[in-house]
Amino acid sequence: MANMTLTKTPMPEQDPQVRARNFQEVALGYTEEMAMEEAKRCLNCKHPHCVEGCPVNVRIPEFIAKVAAGDFQAAYEIITSTNALPALSGRVCPQESQCEAKCVRGVKGEPVAIGRLERFVADWYRQHVNAMPEKAQPNGKKVAVVGSGPAGLTCASDLAKKGYQVSIFEALHTAGGVLVYGIPEFRLPKAIVANEVEKLQAQGVEVMTNMVIGRVLSIDELFEMGYQAVFVGSGAGLPMFMNIPGESLKGVYSANEYLTRTNLMKAYTEEADTPIAKSQAVAVVGGGNVAMDSARCAMRLGADKVYIVYRRGEAEMPARLEERHHAKEEGIEFKTLCNPVEILGDENGSVKAIRCIRMELGEPDASGRRRPVEIPGSEFELPVDTVIMALGTSPNPLIRSTTPGLETNRKGCLIVDEKEMTTRPGVFAGGDAVTGAATVILAMGAGKKAAAAIDEYLSK
Repeated sequence: MANMTLTKTPMPEQDPQVRARNFQEVALGYTEEMAMEEAKRCLNCKHPHCVEGCPVNVRIPEFIAKVAAGDFQAAYEIITSTNALPALSGRVCPQESQCEAKCVRGVKGEPVAIGRLERFVADWYRQHVNAMPEKAQPNGKKVAVVGSGPAGLTCASDLAKKGYQVSIFEALHTAGGVLVYGIPEFRLPKAIVANEVEKLQAQGVEVMTNMVIGRVLSIDELFEMGYQAVFVGSGAGLPMFMNIPGESLKGVYSANEYLTRTNLMKAYTEEADTPIAKSQAVAVVGGGNVAMDSARCAMRLGADKVYIVYRRGEAEMPARLEERHHAKEEGIEFKTLCNPVEILGDENGSVKAIRCIRMELGEPDASGRRRPVEIPGSEFELPVDTVIMALGTSPNPLIRSTTPGLETNRKGCLIVDEKEMTTRPGVFAGGDAVTGAATVILAMGAGKKAAAAIDEYLSK
């Protein structure tokens, strides 16, 4: 019998006062009983619009029906027929603006908790089965994948299933890209990412770390080594700054550096090789998910006060509603309609405050959001010892500058055609390297599309 409850089955979570000082996962996941109860809210629509909202086209009603019946392994097999990384997307995908936004149950209540169910299925499988996939029959063709983030992992997985010999070249010392250096442990445990990489290796994918393409090897040299196609999924790791006075002071970080030190290099542990100076008061400039991650990490690293400084109102923040909600629960203070104009330093060259000006919203700009306008004479100082700039990122120019024939747009993003091929024949690209900073699931969708295009290209 269908469950016609108007609200989602609540997800158990750590208490906010406890979790604000640890790096353990915030959301604890559904039990089997909770998952089956929530799955029964799905109406199994004849024309499921939820699937249309999924960048990787997960067969949502089908897997949910299996969850409702208690056949969790079958549910996993249905999900992974189109989604190579369900434990990841179930945690960090913005379902509220994609699949769940199109769920008919959301018309007169809350949509079905598709993301929570996807996470449950992936976790159940890892805990109870965790079978490694088998290698496909080799087809004798080699493909290189640059970057081991969500786009690269998805592309590599789909190609390996078709029998390609795939090698991933990762610049950092650990595979996973933004999944390991950008997203905190309390949102995405790194053991889950490692498990997904292990499954890829079981499929025959070679993973090589500390391989900076454009320095250690060039794209041209990859072709000389026998690779017949290259997929560039190198992300967008070049941070942006405001170019205001004081950005060179000690205690000013880009969000990329701050999160990499914290997440990948475990700066929150006493034995870390790359500790972060202990902060008492932190200002995070920006309003996206990266800003929320930075602020929540700063709180867990021991700061007494953490502020989000954002030039628009909270309603205009691009961060997920869930992330904003969690940040507020953990004691992070939102300073909206404020914009930094200067970072002030002490006699030792360290941050002592950030000077901001208050804003009001004017007419819409090119993005469709109302443009923030300064209010003259409204400057104020916020006493802080650390400032984290979470203003967005752009692709690193290394690959494009070392690869003849590779064209980019004015933002430095690779230009691709409708099949993800760049202006260099045989070189495909997807994810943040093409779009600029975006979501994990959109990068996965691009990797999936590129894998199909590469297969078509090499099958001619």
